[in-house]
Amino acid sequence: MSELTHQDVIDAEMAAVRPDGGAHPSRSYGPYRSTALRHPVQPLVVVEDPEAVELTGPVFGHTDVTALDNDLTRQHPGEPLGERITVTGRVLDSGGRPVRGQLVEIWQANASGRYAHQRDQHPAPLDPNFTGVGRCLTDGEGGYAFTTVKPGAYPWRNHLNAWRPAHIHFSLFGTAFTQRLVTQMYFPGDPLFPYDPIYRSVTDPAARERLVAEYVHELSRPEQSLGYRFDIVLGGPRATWTEQQDRQGDDAA
Repeated sequence: MSELTHQDVIDAEMAAVRPDGGAHPSRSYGPYRSTALRHPVQPLVVVEDPEAVELTGPVFGHTDVTALDNDLTRQHPGEPLGERITVTGRVLDSGGRPVRGQLVEIWQANASGRYAHQRDQHPAPLDPNFTGVGRCLTDGEGGYAFTTVKPGAYPWRNHLNAWRPAHIHFSLFGTAFTQRLVTQMYFPGDPLFPYDPIYRSVTDPAARERLVAEYVHELSRPEQSLGYRFDIVLGGPRATWTEQQDRQGDDAA
């Protein structure tokens, strides 16, 4: 496994800039090696009746989301380890209007940088009081809020000495599961940004900045948690980059 240097990441970033100036790189992005297995190589299947697919797919209702689902620190008998944080924001459409009743889900590593998942076997400790998943519905102003712990950086086997910056995964559903969007929220000032191929694969610096939460002291809770704001815009020039937004394939990149 060859070592990926800082200059390698910069060179790949420049090579991936789209001719049309868009922020989304080719789905097959060399420095992020598993993209070779994660993008379609066959023509898309045309669905004759897309409404039927949505009607027969999974759905959710208000009763499925409980009052404690958005507090990841209260899902177990004991207190999880780590720095408490509150993450709040609004989900907006391209015109700045609130998106109400939106199912927002998050998942993340614990404070030691370990996921509660069988495939994560690196030697950082698991926390029996932290599962790392939560969800909520946006309110009438498109607002959401989660209480959790700040995730730690963790190693991944993309290249030698590869470490992911601290981040939280966000999943948003529209009126059907086929409208799902996935993105990642990062924390300001992370020293791993220059070395992370996933973060650097977003070639527009302004779009990258929109993936970084803002620390807002007024959102911090005295003697409880630090506060971060992360607004998610679903369309338009200020849209938040999402992992499934570029649907045109490599030929259009």
